[in-house]
Amino acid sequence: MYFNHKSIQYNIKTVLNSCFICTILLFTSCNTQKENPTLTTLFETSKGTQTPEYKDVISFYKNLAKAYPTISITQEGQTDSGYPLHVIYFDPSGQSINSISQVKKNTKNILLINNGIHPGESDGIDACMLLLRDLAQGAIQAPTNTVIAVIPVYNIGGALQRNSTSRTNQEGPKAYGFRGNARNYDLNRDFIKADTKNAKAFTKIFRALDPELFIDNHVSNGADYQYTLTHLFTQHNKLGGKAGVYLNETLMIRLQEALKAKKWDITPYVNVFNTQPEKGFTQFMDSPRYSTGYTTLYNTLGMMVETHMLKPYKLRVEGTYELMKSFIAITDADAKHIKNIHQGAKTRFKKGDPYPIQWITDSTQTKTLQFKGYAGNKILSEVTGKMRLKFDHNKPFVKPTPYYNTFKPSKEITIPAYYGIPKGYWRVLERLELNNIKVSEIQKDTTFTAQVYYIKDYKSRQSPYEGHYLHYNTQVTAKQESITLSKGDYLVSSAQDGIRYLLETLEPEAVDSFFNWNFFDTILQQKEGFSPYVWEDKAKELLENNPLLKIEFETKKKLEPPFASNWYAQLDWLHKKSPNYERNHLRYPIIRVGG
Repeated sequence: MYFNHKSIQYNIKTVLNSCFICTILLFTSCNTQKENPTLTTLFETSKGTQTPEYKDVISFYKNLAKAYPTISITQEGQTDSGYPLHVIYFDPSGQSINSISQVKKNTKNILLINNGIHPGESDGIDACMLLLRDLAQGAIQAPTNTVIAVIPVYNIGGALQRNSTSRTNQEGPKAYGFRGNARNYDLNRDFIKADTKNAKAFTKIFRALDPELFIDNHVSNGADYQYTLTHLFTQHNKLGGKAGVYLNETLMIRLQEALKAKKWDITPYVNVFNTQPEKGFTQFMDSPRYSTGYTTLYNTLGMMVETHMLKPYKLRVEGTYELMKSFIAITDADAKHIKNIHQGAKTRFKKGDPYPIQWITDSTQTKTLQFKGYAGNKILSEVTGKMRLKFDHNKPFVKPTPYYNTFKPSKEITIPAYYGIPKGYWRVLERLELNNIKVSEIQKDTTFTAQVYYIKDYKSRQSPYEGHYLHYNTQVTAKQESITLSKGDYLVSSAQDGIRYLLETLEPEAVDSFFNWNFFDTILQQKEGFSPYVWEDKAKELLENNPLLKIEFETKKKLEPPFASNWYAQLDWLHKKSPNYERNHLRYPIIRVGG
């Protein structure tokens, strides 16, 4: 057999060269893919049936930030899960953002979007990934007057508890996170009390950004109806002033109109549970424990997006995307007006002004919604044998439905010039510091004429609620007294932009006051008492030396038979009227000075 050695040598070289070229091409291809990774989301590749794991959400945003100068990502504090809380920024000017302080250097408005506070409600997580990518790529019109800041997943601990069953009522996605965080807190009840690292990190972010606008993305179901989208704007009367008027009469209406033009019907959050909405419902009152209730304290225009969990996941995410897109377009066009409202609201309340701390529905004022629902019938349950509610999708309707979204104050206080806080209440002082509240340390013992509260009555939950036995229906009596604050105690002026936070937390009768969240429960327990056999003789002496007290005592016995028949109650009443009774029992330790 004849071999052509030169030909073989040439062919070998050709093969080796080809392999080398292929290797280079493969290496280059791999590097190119690494430098320009796919920005298609799992939501898209799964045709709207899946949401990514937490690590993949963060990887997506890191890749997006590498690819586009308008996107930045920062870490802002730890969470209970041990993972840091991230913030993603879209700045239309293309400025690279390395810290929150950089964001505040420009004059643009800031929209803060919060996702995954309940990670089973993952619609906002996916919708924001699509939104920021499309803004960065120029696929949709970018705002010119607004920086968008996104918390991609707030409840990281809950997101890591991935499952497919805990959202009993929900249609998709295939797997999702859990409502409780790493310590099983519902983070949407933690904004005032700040028991979690998550809440503390959020507070630092929020107060540093001081956003004009806020969106919190949720999913909800209390009944069945035709809408995929519902909105829960912060209660406009409680927000108050020009901000409340703009929110209720401009922003909400324009948003509804914009979505309707895009064939996305939306209605106010359907605030009912296991009943038929067409009978009428009230607006949800978002007290400061909730995200939009907390942001209201700093005059931020806020809303929750509440998609309907019985609708397909794909529709819910797409609806959330379109809502945010419309919200951004509307508020960006009104950016100057919104900034003026936001700044002006900071000086709206002053010492001596009345301030509402409790609200009730004004039933004399109502709106009529053309509500799109489904017929609901009571039928016999095949499980319990009792009557149950069943919605019939074959019987859709549009019915006029009463909607009550006007509230009025049911309790007001007068704003003091200062609050005096003893240094021993460091849990309160920590939260004031967290919220950038300015406090002044007293340099020497100082006596003030001050208003002091005494707890007159309160009720408490009989079962645990978010780590507390929450108080409610708190009532106080107020007295003018001469009070000495010691060196190292603190005075807090109400003349600062955190005035509403101070009032809502330090006034005991406010719904989400620190008192109601158990920060002062030690004053509710009497520390010193009496032995009846000892006090009997001293009580007799007390009555002999105080004729007016004796008259009051005898009158009380005549008018109150149960009191007259209870010897211990009588001794206790007299003890509480004597100098022996401890001054701290039921005495609220934070005083009000001036105003």
